Amino acid sequence: MDKHPNTDDFFATVAEKSSCGVLRGDYAHADADYVVKQQWDAHTPAQHALWRRLYQRQARLVPDRACDEFLQGMHKLDAADGIPDLAKASDILFAATGWRLVAVPGLVPELNFFTHLAHRRFPVTVWLRKPEEFDYIAEPDVFHDFFGHVPLLLDPVFADYLQRYGAAGLKALKLDGLEYLARLYWYTIEFGLIQTPQGLRAYGAGILSSGGEIEYSLHSPLPRRIPLTVERVMRTLYKIDSYQESYFVIPNFQQLFDATEPDFTPIYAHLKALAVLPADTLLPDEANLAIP
Repeated sequence: MDKHPNTDDFFATVAEKSSCGVLRGDYAHADADYVVKQQWDAHTPAQHALWRRLYQRQARLVPDRACDEFLQGMHKLDAADGIPDLAKASDILFAATGWRLVAVPGLVPELNFFTHLAHRRFPVTVWLRKPEEFDYIAEPDVFHDFFGHVPLLLDPVFADYLQRYGAAGLKALKLDGLEYLARLYWYTIEFGLIQTPQGLRAYGAGILSSGGEIEYSLHSPLPRRIPLTVERVMRTLYKIDSYQESYFVIPNFQQLFDATEPDFTPIYAHLKALAVLPADTLLPDEANLAIP
């Protein structure tokens, strides 16, 4: 397998952060873009049953908690019966927004990840968590990637935002801006909240695929819920092993798309002169949006 020169450092860093010290997934059969065959027929009845349990739990939780765009996408994909065939789901996605799904063994290096997104290809991990990991998993598995991320790719505005994010990532690799862009991904694509006419809702995949954080993010009095601005998000640290201490709120996906349209180059330069903010920071001039 051909690798980008910096991929060994990437995998070592991610493995060090994982709960077991090693990356899961079979990377031996990945191509130069870290794409593998899904081998859907190899999934066992027990794995499909576990998927159904995970899906049923989240399907009970997302009504009145997820944004309408996610719920509509979830119903169109109709993946309740078992681990989805990525090729079939990809056809549905392509017809709607021009995106494709690509199977990957697990986490992939930044260059490959951004390249896939910039070309409207979303990487989906092929392995499923174990039964004892039902409530928490350190690395994203197929349930997190598919249930949490893919439904929103059926929304044209969000789909365009994710492609723009991929293109920005390729540029950030040359500008020493990855840490800032990682925070934007974390606080929007993974843990974003959106204000809707029906009230506050989740759109981030890390929230929507979680059994506990979906309720915590929307209704707990503990975290801060702050209107999103790009610079504020990019200078804010985040938690990888607990519920978030702050969530950033957008009014709609068009606002998110418009807010990330400007060139990030001067933003990166400005942020290098500023101190990073702890995850629980609320600045004096910021609103902490009230929970319902």
